[in-house]
Amino acid sequence: MTTHTTAYAEKKKVLLRNKRTFFTGLSFGITFLVVLVLIFSPIFGKGRNGLQFSDDLFNKLAKGSSYFIPHIKEEVAPFAGKSFQASIKVGNPDLAIKMLMAAGTQVGRDEGKLTVSGDLGKLLTVVLADSDAMYYNRGNEVAGRYGLSGDAGAKSALKTWFEVVNRMVVDFQFQKKVNQANVSDQVLKKAIEPAYNFYGEAPESVSSKAGVMITLLAFYVVYTLWWGYAIFYMFDGLGLSMKKAKVKKEI
Repeated sequence: MTTHTTAYAEKKKVLLRNKRTFFTGLSFGITFLVVLVLIFSPIFGKGRNGLQFSDDLFNKLAKGSSYFIPHIKEEVAPFAGKSFQASIKVGNPDLAIKMLMAAGTQVGRDEGKLTVSGDLGKLLTVVLADSDAMYYNRGNEVAGRYGLSGDAGAKSALKTWFEVVNRMVVDFQFQKKVNQANVSDQVLKKAIEPAYNFYGEAPESVSSKAGVMITLLAFYVVYTLWWGYAIFYMFDGLGLSMKKAKVKKEI
């Protein structure tokens, strides 16, 4: 009996060499998992969990720092009264024709391709106005302008502007009209894309949410280290550690 008890004690001693560090690591691990459960619980307002809350916040901050339309308007202004012509192909030509004509351009259609001509500054100004409305989530205003309805209609309209302007950029480049291509590309990337991608989000400035943002980033760093120390202490308690291998010397 004494022999078996002694052997068990020796085995336990080998498995758990440092109780203090092992249970420190275990407590770190347990509290890490408790916090993880809380993060995935819908307790962060509007039925959101922690990941949804932080994702929503950073989307709003990204949108708040992506408003370039006033600057792009200044770049477009010199093209007022400048005529252009481009040959494009889009997914929904009927809607594109309706929108282009509403913007005051002339459109010809031949075998699926559209020949667009008119005042480039005027056209891009209309595109910027629609992008601005979408940026501030006034989708009904955009949809109603082209006989559409709801958010789906508004996004369909802006998607059509994306296709039209994108194809115009390609055609301008083919024609070696560098200035027209560059200004159209700026409208595409700094007005249409942010307005479409962030539609429905309320823009927030970084300065207004600096405290929450810094807290979240600090928590992310601490929480990552938290799990790392949990593993480190538990392994140390079990007597497992990494050491540099000894260099063998040749005789």
